[in-house]
Amino acid sequence: MAKQIPERSQLAPETTWQITDLYPTDEAWQAARKDFLALLERMAGYAGHLGDSAASLLGFLQLQDQSMVDGDRLISYAYRRTDEDTRNPVYQQMSAQADNCIVAWSQAQAFQTPEILAIPAEKLDSFYKEEPALEAYRLLLDRILHKKEHTLSAEGEALLAAAGSMGQAPGNTFALLNNADLTFADAVDEKGEAHALSHGSYIALMESSDRTLRASAFHNLYAGFDKVKNTCASLLGAQMKQLQFFADARHYPSALHAALDDTEVPVEIYHNLIQTVHKHLPTMHRYVALRKKLMGLDELHYYDLYTPMVADADQQVTFEQAKELARQALAPLGKEYLSILEEGFTHRWIDVYENQGKRSGAYSAGVYGVHPFVLLNYTDTLGDAFTLVHEMGHALHSYLSNREQSPSYAGYKIFVAEVASTCNEALLIRYLLGKTTEPRQRAYLINHFLEQFRATLYRQTMFAEFELWCSEQTRQGQALTAEALCAKYAELNRSYYGDEIVADPDIALEWARIPHFYYNFYVYQYATGFACAVALSQRILREGEPAVQDYLHFLSGGCSTDPVSLLQGAGVDLSTPAPIDAALDYFGQLLDEMEALLNG
Repeated sequence: MAKQIPERSQLAPETTWQITDLYPTDEAWQAARKDFLALLERMAGYAGHLGDSAASLLGFLQLQDQSMVDGDRLISYAYRRTDEDTRNPVYQQMSAQADNCIVAWSQAQAFQTPEILAIPAEKLDSFYKEEPALEAYRLLLDRILHKKEHTLSAEGEALLAAAGSMGQAPGNTFALLNNADLTFADAVDEKGEAHALSHGSYIALMESSDRTLRASAFHNLYAGFDKVKNTCASLLGAQMKQLQFFADARHYPSALHAALDDTEVPVEIYHNLIQTVHKHLPTMHRYVALRKKLMGLDELHYYDLYTPMVADADQQVTFEQAKELARQALAPLGKEYLSILEEGFTHRWIDVYENQGKRSGAYSAGVYGVHPFVLLNYTDTLGDAFTLVHEMGHALHSYLSNREQSPSYAGYKIFVAEVASTCNEALLIRYLLGKTTEPRQRAYLINHFLEQFRATLYRQTMFAEFELWCSEQTRQGQALTAEALCAKYAELNRSYYGDEIVADPDIALEWARIPHFYYNFYVYQYATGFACAVALSQRILREGEPAVQDYLHFLSGGCSTDPVSLLQGAGVDLSTPAPIDAALDYFGQLLDEMEALLNG
């Protein structure tokens, strides 16, 4: 009999998050919302006056800090309540009110950047002398001033703002095509039974042990995209053109420069990632050959890449056992880290189990001045234990940055967002491998990590290389036709996966289904974050306390300096190939052991 999913009211309170740490009641939230909107009116009252005096500028910035703290708490309560039971109309309405608060907050400070840019440099320097408290905001103001050379006149900015909605059109149209309009023929298994094929079911079908079903899902998905490939090519071409338009308008050398400038990351890091991964492609080719051998296949196809290549050795892990695994695996991070981790466990930061209507998946949401809130849907698997340590990595990163930084500098850049979570996973893998000599269990664990390397470091770098090629073609005035895109994508797949996999013609169309190509040079950060996490975990295990202290300083850094410098302080220098080399060398070592287990 299938296990029944309980209603929210049936859950033990200790397995739910302590939402009253934000507000004791919904009524208290409504009162806080009114206070927040009044605070925004006070902020808006500074419009036209930021350059009047040092006191005026300081007063606005202090109010802005307060609005970030109050708004963070306000929005988190509404969203967390909604995620507890997405069917609840009370919290649906509350989330809509929170969304309106976000819009109001944006409008209340829209004048900030142009007014600060209009303050003469000499006058701003004098402000620091008149109001020493402004020094706390110097980095914030310097970041705004850095944009000056890429900021247009008031008329030009208004024109670009008006064009912004048109710039979103390619991505929005692709999302509608991809999510709403595209349909696929059912996949058929070896018994002739049909399975509904959609974006939601595709990966689950590709993980099936039924090869007939996998092949059917693969071919039918790309048959759907083949029918709209010219439309997809036009949309991707329009995306690249609009990025180039805004880069040109703001006087950047390229769309890549424009995108990375926002996150304070030098473009050399993007190129370095691709070049270093290329150097390690032979190791990826070895992995593909090993997968083919382990699966006992005469021919390996792209639809064979997602199904486990090791017989399932998953084990049941209760939530209490998962917490103990986390304590043991993360012990190398020291007493302070474990103390905060334990605080999260005992003070109900975590919403553990599924209930009717609860949001799916998992996440961590930091809240300034309170604590993070972690959503899980725990089902007693080892994979869920990995999810726990992953999300607690995010949670402690947020907790430490919020504790040590002012509101202006607490939010860490997206470039480092996945480092702490993946570092925790790497430490858990190392701990589990250190605790078992049983070949089947070791093979299962190694397979888990090898797949992360393949899907995150190699595949996302391939995506990044393809996106860069698309951008460069556009910059040079070349058309992104479906034929050209398919040819380039097929070429990259041959380069990354090697000769041991059949060059299925369908894979050349994969570019057409990847929404991340509309995210403006986003995907490379998955690869750099993963490489950094592996390098950091290795340094922590190798060097102990000095590495731990550097790592905690990184976790506490927020955006108090640029993300590359923060990582350098933790011992990872992405301006060199070393971290990516180290991660991929470890991939090779894991591969060596897997081959030894196979031959043994």
